[in-house]
Amino acid sequence: MENKGISKAVINRLPRYYRYLGMLMDRKTERISSAELSRQMNVTASQIRQDLNLFGGFGQQGYGYNVSHLYEEIGKILGLDREYHLIVIGAGKLARAVGCYVGFQKRGFRVEAYFDRDPEKHLTDSIPVYPLRDLGSYLRDNPTDIAVIAVPAEAARSVVPVLDQGGVRGIWNFAHTDLEVPEHLTVQSVHLSESLMQLSYKINH
Repeated sequence: MENKGISKAVINRLPRYYRYLGMLMDRKTERISSAELSRQMNVTASQIRQDLNLFGGFGQQGYGYNVSHLYEEIGKILGLDREYHLIVIGAGKLARAVGCYVGFQKRGFRVEAYFDRDPEKHLTDSIPVYPLRDLGSYLRDNPTDIAVIAVPAEAARSVVPVLDQGGVRGIWNFAHTDLEVPEHLTVQSVHLSESLMQLSYKINH
């Protein structure tokens, strides 16, 4: 999207639009104006229109937006009109919490395996846990779109070349480190401690 002139700020707002539109669908709302959506999301109506106009607009003057249609179209923009095969590196509490989250399954993100240095220590209800040493061979036999990394920093860095060689396209990184990856591999990092420190700053200032 950035190559097409779409800023990171817009990309970051798209999931919020998708979430609020999903809530509106749950309430059986058929259409909504940018002004009404603005009041609910705390984003200006002009910002909403500008963002959506980057992808074609979708609205109609005097009518607003068809909620289900806009929900579907934003889902396509976000790539949610297909399924993704995921694996999780690590099998501890954080890794299992991420892998078992039902909302991911509903969005088409299918967690199919965990990998851990000591798989016998970890049990899951239905998703197999494999030895980390088997990661390369697994990827050769099982095309994988996304790898979730939830292991210590050193282990996270060492596993990147294996994921790259195995054809993984994206990494969702929960490790406490910034990963260096080839340009063709996309990383989205979630540093939980940094988020908590940002909250600490806000409540103290």
